[in-house]
Amino acid sequence: MKILQLDIEGFRSLKKVSWKPGNLNVLIGPNGTGKSNLLRFLELMSVSAEGRLGKYIQSLGGMDPIVWDGQTTNIIFNIRIQSDESDWINYILELARLGKGSAYRIQHELLADFSQVKKRETKEPNIFLSRHGSDAWIFDKDEKHNILIAPDELISEYEETLLYYATGPFVTNRFITIVKQRLAAWAIYHDVHVHKDAIIRQAAVARLDKRIDPDGQNLVPVLHTLYTGDRDFKKDINAAMRVAFGDDFDELVFPPAADQRIQLRIRWKSLKREQSAADLSDGTLRFLFLLTVLASPSPPPLIAIDEPETGLHPSMLPIIAEYAVDAANRTQIIFTTHSPQFLDAFTDTKPTTTVAKWENGETILNVLEGEKLDYWLKEYSLGALFESGELEAMG
Repeated sequence: MKILQLDIEGFRSLKKVSWKPGNLNVLIGPNGTGKSNLLRFLELMSVSAEGRLGKYIQSLGGMDPIVWDGQTTNIIFNIRIQSDESDWINYILELARLGKGSAYRIQHELLADFSQVKKRETKEPNIFLSRHGSDAWIFDKDEKHNILIAPDELISEYEETLLYYATGPFVTNRFITIVKQRLAAWAIYHDVHVHKDAIIRQAAVARLDKRIDPDGQNLVPVLHTLYTGDRDFKKDINAAMRVAFGDDFDELVFPPAADQRIQLRIRWKSLKREQSAADLSDGTLRFLFLLTVLASPSPPPLIAIDEPETGLHPSMLPIIAEYAVDAANRTQIIFTTHSPQFLDAFTDTKPTTTVAKWENGETILNVLEGEKLDYWLKEYSLGALFESGELEAMG
């Protein structure tokens, strides 16, 4: 279940954006063009399916700082998602700002299959859930009956989505549950701390953990779970580490620490003493983080990473690109970057490349495609085109 098209209105610098991503995406542009706002929006969509929309908007300072130019009254998105049971479904959500303050309410929400309407095979969409103001409906997939949710069941002044509430034994539409779970499982990484005192460097409680949290701080238990429990994952990590650091790399080890905790250490062939996570360079730790995310045997439905090149030696970028190409066969990948070198790291498989520009106070996204791009790529790399300004000209 991947994003086919995303339409956004009124969120931060995304005044009015329509974007069609592919399986593997690189969003490139100078600093300040609003690339990170796209990741913030994806995060907002994900937490809304978890029932944390109210707290998330509060953490951003309320509605005032997240609406375009502080003056837009509504934030609206329409996401078209590939479905296993139809060509696509649409999820629409509208957040209405209350007055000039930071409060909001959910004004409109719809989850429906519009694919047959677009093909003119039916006149009406197959609606799964619908909400307008205080009226909210959940529909069975077979439409034999539906459920009206009373206004007092939508708590917190309608701050949380009907998609989140549409669970429990009274909901027989399995499709609603699938969409909710997939959106909630999106992994958005945009602020991973690796400084000397970061939790990511410390010993961690030994537990079964297979997915990196958004802040990346559970890297050690995830690495331990996958590296010691999945032979193919261990092989992939070892291969990448040897390409990056040479044959002196031996393996990762996880010796026990106090209170049922484990440590992350790197064993080098030339050294008697293993190197602990506390002593690793920022770049090495970020490299291990990216490898763990991309090499996961069971990745989330979508992975979005802000500026993966940060702290990495340029020689590591082709390795990350190679693992991203492979991961895109299992999930949808989105990178934001301002590094031409990272674009050039993709050689045989070119990602869907989107250029972000800043015009008149808003972010403009242009997907590069067509014969003109193919013509230029015969002579130049994507990175060289970006540095020359030709990519922006194509948009």
